[in-house]
Amino acid sequence: MTENEISYQIIGASIELHKTLGPGLLESVYEEALALELEERGLRVQNQLAVPMNYKSLTFDKGFRLDLLVEDKVIIEVKSVEQLAPVHYAQLLTYLRLADKKLGLLINFNSKILKSDIHRIVNGL
Repeated sequence: MTENEISYQIIGASIELHKTLGPGLLESVYEEALALELEERGLRVQNQLAVPMNYKSLTFDKGFRLDLLVEDKVIIEVKSVEQLAPVHYAQLLTYLRLADKKLGLLINFNSKILKSDIHRIVNGL
């Protein structure tokens, strides 16, 4: 399955979830519910995945944590904020670069219409 096919499934599951739960809940609720929704669609999901990283001579066993990694290809950064800030986009791009992934989705569930708050971030294209 390609990154685009996976992202299509993620977006569909996110919209379904948002229609059911609506805005205003904690990020952790949306993260767990989205993982369940994706697994029910037959996708392999890892949540709160610790990713090791190196900086010069230092090695960090847990350099950062990914909210969700789907099919070992697409990173999902889940937010539930009033408005996304530029740092949220930069954070996901950094995660993509350090994890050597091509595609990430930044999803802000605290939105009246979710479709307008799903953002595709690409690394190296």
